[in-house]
Amino acid sequence: MAAALPLAVLVLLLLGSGGRGHAEPPRDTLREELVITPLPSGDVAATFQFRTRWDSDLQREEVSHYRLFPKALGQLISKYSLRELHLSFTQGFWRTRYWGPPFLQAPSGTDHSFLRYAVLPREVVCTENLTPWKKLLPCSSKAGLSVLLKADRLFHTSYHSQAVHIRPVCRNARCTSISWELRQTLSVVYDAFVTGQGKKDWSLFRMFSRTLTEPCPLASESRVYVDITSHNQDNETLEVNPPPTTTYQDVTLGTRKTYAIYDLLDTTVINNSRNLNLQLKWRSPPEHEAPPAPFLHAQRYVSGYGLQSGQLNTLLYNTHPYRAFPVLLLDTVPWYLRLYVHTLTITSKGKENKPSYVHYQPAQDRLQPHLLEMLIQLPANSATKVSIQFERALLKWTEYTPDPNHGFYVSPSVLSALVPSMVAAKPVDWEESPLFRSLYPVSDSSSYFVRLYTEPLLVNLPTPDFSMPYNVICLTCTVVAVCYGSFYNLLTRTFHIEEPSTGGLAKRLANLIRRARGVPPL
Repeated sequence: MAAALPLAVLVLLLLGSGGRGHAEPPRDTLREELVITPLPSGDVAATFQFRTRWDSDLQREEVSHYRLFPKALGQLISKYSLRELHLSFTQGFWRTRYWGPPFLQAPSGTDHSFLRYAVLPREVVCTENLTPWKKLLPCSSKAGLSVLLKADRLFHTSYHSQAVHIRPVCRNARCTSISWELRQTLSVVYDAFVTGQGKKDWSLFRMFSRTLTEPCPLASESRVYVDITSHNQDNETLEVNPPPTTTYQDVTLGTRKTYAIYDLLDTTVINNSRNLNLQLKWRSPPEHEAPPAPFLHAQRYVSGYGLQSGQLNTLLYNTHPYRAFPVLLLDTVPWYLRLYVHTLTITSKGKENKPSYVHYQPAQDRLQPHLLEMLIQLPANSATKVSIQFERALLKWTEYTPDPNHGFYVSPSVLSALVPSMVAAKPVDWEESPLFRSLYPVSDSSSYFVRLYTEPLLVNLPTPDFSMPYNVICLTCTVVAVCYGSFYNLLTRTFHIEEPSTGGLAKRLANLIRRARGVPPL
């Protein structure tokens, strides 16, 4: 029995070594990308994307070993038969009018029978959201682009948004087999004038307090893209150090862009200086001129007076000089704002604009909000106003927040549209394109997909005077305490009659002293 054990171990070792020689290539890959873009307003936007793709059908195959794909998300897909998941945490507001259209958007679906859409407009984003997000990365925050994700620098920005996107991707044209794709994206906007001490120049160390030292060893692609497109059509305006090895030109969001590419897997990029600290300098200071307005942007506000009724207003701007295009508008309004659907009005250039599609789902008190979806045609070079009246409901006193006078938040409107492009795009390989084209590929080169979000609204509701119950409670407690204390005193106190005492030793001594002084005794 003792001699058989080493033989069995030897057979297992031989089988193991033979298996390694014919091991299959890994079925999962990791690609990490960073895009740095100087915005028209002078700010700097940094967009991270970590894309993990696994050639496995998690809903049909029994998977027990996870390499790059997070096990927690894989079990979520297989257990609940998840089709897609898009979860985002955003702090701040993307100013489309001054920053241009956003590079990455958080989609809300298409199929209403399987769609679950929810918004928390007042949720605070902090490091408790960033830490578990980083733990989903194969290299965590130890190597690669994720070393730049320093919490105290990311949250000290004008805009911060982190998201997780899970979706199936077809491997062939017939979609007989699928792969699961996980995208972790993070977008921040730095105020270059504040962080740069009055200068528009920036660098990786100035923005993130760190530099890049090595790529993630598990990544098959690790690149940094820097937008070096000149807004003034002057190629001598921007200077990037160190000089890029290659450049890339592409049509992004309807505009032709030029990007400097830094491949971290190229040993010459980091080995020359042992770290990579990208710097962008302006050879001539940028002119203080109004940034070009994007073709589509929106604005939302509340009008009216008093605490009984009001009106929700949404302004949709189409600044294209000669092209009209449709926009899908999605609104979710809390149940305590009772909408009057018959007051819905849409006007463009002073005329009524009838929507080609309207879907309305009324709210149920304390169960579900209002859902309003419309397809609106925006004329060229116009401003379209969508307005609807509402009445404020009176909540129960237990339903108010701890600070009810601050108001109640209403989630932003969602706009989805195919915006016409001024520059025709050539068909390219979507998998080889940077991050901003691979999430929403559009086969038609004459337009590009954009999803925008308006501002969240703050609405005041009829609020009772919560200080009055406090005053009543204090006064009542005081009266009860005084009355009960006096009554309890009378009931529990005992009275005794004390006989007058004749005095003691102290009195006799005092009388002796008084006689000596010639004073009458006590």
